[in-house]
Amino acid sequence: MKLVLLWVLGLWSVSGIDLSRSESFLSYLDEEVTVSPGSTTTLIVPLTLIQGAASKGAVCLDGTLPGYHLHRGFGSGANSWVIHLEGGGWCNTIRSCVFRKTTRRGSSKFMEKSINFTGILSNKAEENPDFYNWNRVRVRYCDGASFAGEGQNEANKLYFRGQRIWLAAMEELMAKGMQNANQALLSGCSAGGLASILHCDEFKNLFPETTKVKCLSDAGLFLDATNVAGGHTLRDMYEGVVTLQCFFPQNLVSNVKTSMFLLNAAYDAWQVDQSLIPSLADPHGLWLACKTDRSHCNSSQIQFFQDFRNQMLDAVKIFSESNQNGLFINSCFAHCQSERKDTWYENDSPRIGNKGIAVSVGDWFFDRTAVKAIDCPYSCDKTCHDVILK
Repeated sequence: MKLVLLWVLGLWSVSGIDLSRSESFLSYLDEEVTVSPGSTTTLIVPLTLIQGAASKGAVCLDGTLPGYHLHRGFGSGANSWVIHLEGGGWCNTIRSCVFRKTTRRGSSKFMEKSINFTGILSNKAEENPDFYNWNRVRVRYCDGASFAGEGQNEANKLYFRGQRIWLAAMEELMAKGMQNANQALLSGCSAGGLASILHCDEFKNLFPETTKVKCLSDAGLFLDATNVAGGHTLRDMYEGVVTLQCFFPQNLVSNVKTSMFLLNAAYDAWQVDQSLIPSLADPHGLWLACKTDRSHCNSSQIQFFQDFRNQMLDAVKIFSESNQNGLFINSCFAHCQSERKDTWYENDSPRIGNKGIAVSVGDWFFDRTAVKAIDCPYSCDKTCHDVILK
């Protein structure tokens, strides 16, 4: 979508996002993929840098090469591919982008040389029954704008090249065998989940009509919601660019032509922490106890969360009417449930109607049955693996 290329301009606006808390939150999400010393229980996959990317201007925020982790498929999955776009928030000002380029989310110099493959990227049938033997790829996120944007800031030596990174990564993976895929799934978590929405149709167009292609967005449905102070934290992030007034994913998903699955917690933990109750909107800490422990929430605070859930359900109504699309919206305070072993496919993983996330995604992808799973409101679901906000 052309409007994506202008998005980075919107990220330069003033925002209420608390970047220090955002980094702390994202460190929790990294725990599952970070390799621990002596780790032997999970698959460890090395980083590959895209050597030809620089000549195409496809570089990270600091100008270094982008990269990915690839584990080859085998057996019946040798010609099937899962492309998982990494998440990790955004940088929304020049200052935050300058900081970000000193981290793994803005420079390949700081990326882990190897990471764990878990959840939808696991190579174990008992952990990932439908995709374990596919070619599985995690594309690293280093542009700060959901693999979108085009431009640079010469004064601060910042390169906004997310769209070029996307194109360079796809070109390389196609050359490494993805062009022969008989089925392919584009997935992503958080900012990567948003990217999977933005690039879904573009991904589909890489393949011939005979290839089965679908997209999965995990925790990528960011809503234009009112925060506890009456403001619009995420809307402010895009303020100043008229073209982006309808940029929110809730306004984009219904326009995606390719079959898509939305996996989202109805009370998305990142949005609760960073959009609904950011520290700037709660200067006196009136929501602190509730945000960290829902048992301390009063009835009006619980209703505030229910209103957010209702807004999410309204946002997906048109999307859900399509027979080709799938949904799994559970009433949890969670984020990125496809990446983690404990939430993807375990005996105690989250469920809606006795069906877990991995099975639901598999049923939808392979057309075994329609999946339009929407949970009952909080606090009826006892299978949640909630993120504890501190």
